[in-house]
Amino acid sequence: MTQIRKMNILIIDDDPTNLKFFSYLLKAIPDVEVICFERARDALQWSEVNEPDLVLVDYMMPEMDGLEFIASFREIPGKASIPLIMATADADNDVRYKALEMSANDFLTKPVNKFELRARVSNMLSLRQFQLEQVNRADWLAEEVRKATAAMVLQEKEIIHRLSRASEYRDPETGAHILRMAHYSKMIAKNLGLSAKDQELILHAAPMHDVGKMGIPDQILLKPGRLTDEEMTIMKTHAAIGAEILDGSESVLLKAATEIALSHHEKYDGSGYPRGLKGDDIPLFGRIVAVADVFDALTSSRPYKPAWDIDRACDLIRDSSGTHFDPACVQAFFSTWDEVLQIRAKHDE
Repeated sequence: MTQIRKMNILIIDDDPTNLKFFSYLLKAIPDVEVICFERARDALQWSEVNEPDLVLVDYMMPEMDGLEFIASFREIPGKASIPLIMATADADNDVRYKALEMSANDFLTKPVNKFELRARVSNMLSLRQFQLEQVNRADWLAEEVRKATAAMVLQEKEIIHRLSRASEYRDPETGAHILRMAHYSKMIAKNLGLSAKDQELILHAAPMHDVGKMGIPDQILLKPGRLTDEEMTIMKTHAAIGAEILDGSESVLLKAATEIALSHHEKYDGSGYPRGLKGDDIPLFGRIVAVADVFDALTSSRPYKPAWDIDRACDLIRDSSGTHFDPACVQAFFSTWDEVLQIRAKHDE
């Protein structure tokens, strides 16, 4: 078995002669460090800040006997499974039973035979090495799982990015718009008190809000003028198309993107599409993205319209609070206005 590190053997015995005897015999074992204490309380104090790999404790001691030491030692965080050997007289069967109940691992009978001492200590050290190897393996597996999970998340984000890029080639809206509205969405989520995890989730899912426009004919999607009622009906199908493109994945990110694609055109008063949801029945991510998307669309130029000035767009957002938009989302949007301006400047066209 591969040695993990140098092993610490903690010995507690009130007889200095026994300590010298045990220490002399055990130091002959390779890669072992022996720490000796005559007082059990001193050994406990040492164990609070150090890590023994094996404990050898006498039963008969003043102030605190071996059983009391075991009880206190096992209560120290991280010390529940460290191998422990108790030295007792041959007739102390009741003591041995109690020690077993208190999780002693082995016993030495006094007077201690040096061959038995080395054999039992070596066995317990092998047990400890196995424990440490299992801990190291568990840590390694946890790290591998973390790496694999991170790789999967990265792949999901890449899928989102590439689908967003694909929709950009057909949609007159620019990549800068997608970045701005995604960061506005994260800002609103933060100001609403959502967790850091949900803030990151909406940041990466929001860019997929209009992916369904890939299913809209060019003569409608790219039309420079106002759409007819019939054309608008077709245009509105992009929300359901986007949800169909994204739906069916077990990915948390794609599920959020599906929800946003389907619900970001719903209106707080129930007059939106595609399902006519109202108030809190509209998913929160959809309500957040609605504010972020409309504000940036208004203040961005398009082939079919010039950009609105910021004051005019802000007035419309505020006037539409409670009708088009969730009032809480509107308030969250304006509560850190300097951040809005910073996002606009950072992700300019």
